Amino acid sequence: MIDLVDIDARPTLDDYATYLHLRPAVEQLRETADQYRSAFEGRTVWMVNSTAEGGGVAEMLPTLVSLLREVGVATEWAVIGTEREAFFPLTKTIHNLLHGAGDPSVIDEQEGLYATVSRELADAFEERLGPDDVLVVHDPQPLGMGAVLKERTGVPAVWRCHIGLDYDNAQTKAAWDFLQPWIAPYDQTVFSLPNYVPDRLKDRATIINPAIDPLSPKNRDLALQELTSILVDAALTASIHPPLTPPYEAVVKRLQANGDFAPATQPEDLGVMFRPTIVQVSRWDELKGFAPLMEGFARLKKRRWNGGRSPLHQRRLDLSRLVLAGPDPASIQDDPEAQAVFEDLTRAYQQLHPQVQRDVAVLMLPMDSLEKNALIVNALQRCAIIVVQNSLQEGFGLTATEGMWKGRPILASDAVGLRAQVREGTDGRRVREAEDPDEIAQTLDEMLSDAELCEAWGHNARNRAAERFLVFEQVRQWIQTLYAVLEQETA
Repeated sequence: MIDLVDIDARPTLDDYATYLHLRPAVEQLRETADQYRSAFEGRTVWMVNSTAEGGGVAEMLPTLVSLLREVGVATEWAVIGTEREAFFPLTKTIHNLLHGAGDPSVIDEQEGLYATVSRELADAFEERLGPDDVLVVHDPQPLGMGAVLKERTGVPAVWRCHIGLDYDNAQTKAAWDFLQPWIAPYDQTVFSLPNYVPDRLKDRATIINPAIDPLSPKNRDLALQELTSILVDAALTASIHPPLTPPYEAVVKRLQANGDFAPATQPEDLGVMFRPTIVQVSRWDELKGFAPLMEGFARLKKRRWNGGRSPLHQRRLDLSRLVLAGPDPASIQDDPEAQAVFEDLTRAYQQLHPQVQRDVAVLMLPMDSLEKNALIVNALQRCAIIVVQNSLQEGFGLTATEGMWKGRPILASDAVGLRAQVREGTDGRRVREAEDPDEIAQTLDEMLSDAELCEAWGHNARNRAAERFLVFEQVRQWIQTLYAVLEQETA
């Protein structure tokens, strides 16, 4: 099953160029596109992945596709699906293995399933693919389909891998051994960081950092009235004032002490606009480190009465709240483990001391409207005193990039994707062990002790995001990479 994704109207390059700090990057992109435009005439670039919503890839593709189209590269976005229920659990296992976790024996037993689904997807997609088109396949789910199509049609093909690990173990070796025959037909591979490129692919790998769209609903500036309106409409805060806009049809749900869900204002208002709020937004994935972050915050609260702190620091600790937020796990088709991870986190939350429970909010964000979901995330991150990404492993970590762009100090783990972004003591702090609650508690304590330093880190973080991780450089690099593949085909 192949579905084309319609992309809503997006900002144009002229729109971005109205912001003086974005104009140089826009002009550089235009110059690159003009240089290579003729090579893409009469071709369609197909971007293929496994889901249209949830996760960094699905968030990056709309702007990437839109801007490629604007600069003269005809581009389509297609999403794969299958009725074979075991396929996405298999690809999730591969995902985990590439991050160095899981049982390697599982994939050997299901090689036939992967091959079958890949051929079925290729059958469904082949009629869409023109002889001069270019195929760009994202991550392991559609990798096999692309390999089959490359062998059948000979079209230029690129595999984009968004995940990886900076060292080898039995799990990563098993994953790369499994994927190698499917990668072999591709002309080029693209990785997020050099650390993730396995030795067997170093001779045909390009590095393109993931990036964010500064004018997307998730990242654009929010005026104060719009920010408060989003919080009220999404049931993230209560208001005694008449609302300007109607409430969202689906509001944010907050985990209650008994395991049920209610609007996020229950059992009391979160106070995100007034209380020091520590925020992590991610998919419900065990590798995102939600559980040790929650335990670290709980330990911070338990030892808040230790001496030696200034009255202001102590007050900040007393009032601080932790917000753990992610999408409704039932809405993410390609992540079948999300529900189990969320249930584990629910049980851990219920075991917290009641006083700590009141200062921890586990939020399920609605997915009925991707735009509203993005605005909710935007509002939460802008209300944060610290944005956290405590991943055990992280391919890149755009949630950290988003917080950096919003000028927030970042608490990140030492996972490679986060280490490439967040400079220790410059843009925030990094914990060496994401599974160590005591280190998390100590680092949070130190960050909360110095508001002026946190403000400086947030300023540095925004500048770094602007210089390194905005979408214009990503699009420019994609044009150059695709051109090189076309040149290789005609050589």
